[in-house]
Amino acid sequence: MEQVTRTIPYSINLADSFFKRLKGLMFRKEVLMDEGLWIIPCNSIHMCFMNFEIDAIFLSKEGQIVKMIEKLKPWQIVKPINHAYSVVELPAGDVSKLGLKKGEIIMLK
Repeated sequence: MEQVTRTIPYSINLADSFFKRLKGLMFRKEVLMDEGLWIIPCNSIHMCFMNFEIDAIFLSKEGQIVKMIEKLKPWQIVKPINHAYSVVELPAGDVSKLGLKKGEIIMLK
């Protein structure tokens, strides 16, 4: 089966330091719109102190989608995901809107 490579069509902010990963999207008031957050390294997330739902795409080191969780609500917790190296947090509903599929490769800058 051929490997599909995709891009996310908006600005993706990078959270790659301890403090950026710690803060993530906590306490943010405005819902994500045409933007996302790439947390690296990261294999689990929590929605504590979040004010809106998100979609989460867990990626391997190679950028392959290993798990997607849609419409995560505030205060939910996602336990560590096997083979996940990073997570991209997107506006709720974008996994379906973009037609993302497990196994696809996501190219991020």
